[in-house]
Amino acid sequence: MKKVIFTVTNDLVTDQRMQRICGAFYRRGYDVVLVGRRLGTSESVHHLPYKTRRLVCAFNKGKLFYLEFNIRLFFYLLFSHSDLLWAVDCDTAVPARFVSLIKRIPWVFDAHELFTMVPEVINRKRVQAVWEKVQAMAFKRSAMAFTVGSALADWFGQQYGTKVHVLKNAPPLEMSLPYEPDADKFILYQGALNEGRGLECLIRAMEQIHCKLLIAGEGDLSHSLRQMVTKLGLAEKVVFLGRIQPAALPALTRRAWIGYNVSEPKGLSYELSLNNKFFDYLHAGLPSLINPFSEYVKLNSQFQVGLLTNPSIPSIVENANLLLNDAVLHKQLAENCKLAATLWNWESEEAHLFTIFESRFPDA
Repeated sequence: MKKVIFTVTNDLVTDQRMQRICGAFYRRGYDVVLVGRRLGTSESVHHLPYKTRRLVCAFNKGKLFYLEFNIRLFFYLLFSHSDLLWAVDCDTAVPARFVSLIKRIPWVFDAHELFTMVPEVINRKRVQAVWEKVQAMAFKRSAMAFTVGSALADWFGQQYGTKVHVLKNAPPLEMSLPYEPDADKFILYQGALNEGRGLECLIRAMEQIHCKLLIAGEGDLSHSLRQMVTKLGLAEKVVFLGRIQPAALPALTRRAWIGYNVSEPKGLSYELSLNNKFFDYLHAGLPSLINPFSEYVKLNSQFQVGLLTNPSIPSIVENANLLLNDAVLHKQLAENCKLAATLWNWESEEAHLFTIFESRFPDA
């Protein structure tokens, strides 16, 4: 049995992409270990069928966190048997690279985002320069590389002169529940409450949209967004649900009338992104307001599953009210979501993954 160690810096609980990838390797008979970190608020991951390891750090943010985590991860990988390493994003790539050299084993790089162009990095030139070197090394020195969408794959390929494979983070078909929206229509946002997600515009737009907004998630803006809602007098209209377990989200999503996925152009990482919620919404049969970025324009041209919407109050108000009031349009988009789910699903992506993986590692 071949052993593969997957590495991330999150606490494993809500990382649906890695749970799907690790589960796929586990079902194929691999000995799988998913390594992340343990936070004070981390919930149990005992339900996962494969092994997990969560590193405990004294620092949980900033430079000291990355330094400490990478040192701890390096020694964990060094003293753990493995036949292949799978490093996710730049913040776990360096230990994987060094250990692969020492042990003479291959490693795979999986870029979930354009790490060097996220809002937290783009305006810090020295920090950005360091991550750019790490990113270049990861794509040029790994045995093979993956990312989440074709726009990112094209950019990485042109930048580093290497083949980057696309592995979409689409849910399995078994999670596609019947669409049964509530009689009291509401807009749903699910995901992190972080900078650039268009949440401030959405909240302000709710003054002109005649339904409720449910926000499922937490993040850096949790406190400030709640303050904004109170200040605007929208407490009865905007409801914060907090963090919801991934397994419970589909049942909530299929009850909504509109999904919200409109980011701001805060760096190239966002502009080339392909968010998980795009697929989560369509698998629930839920029409959505969608980023007008290249990846979404391309996918929405194949199956119109939502309305391309600018991150501005007038655009959000116009398209949200259109979906609230035009039952024929809403029904057509919901039907398109069902059709799109038959093409964009984890069963198809898993088959694609192993076709590529086994062609590169035929003896794995």
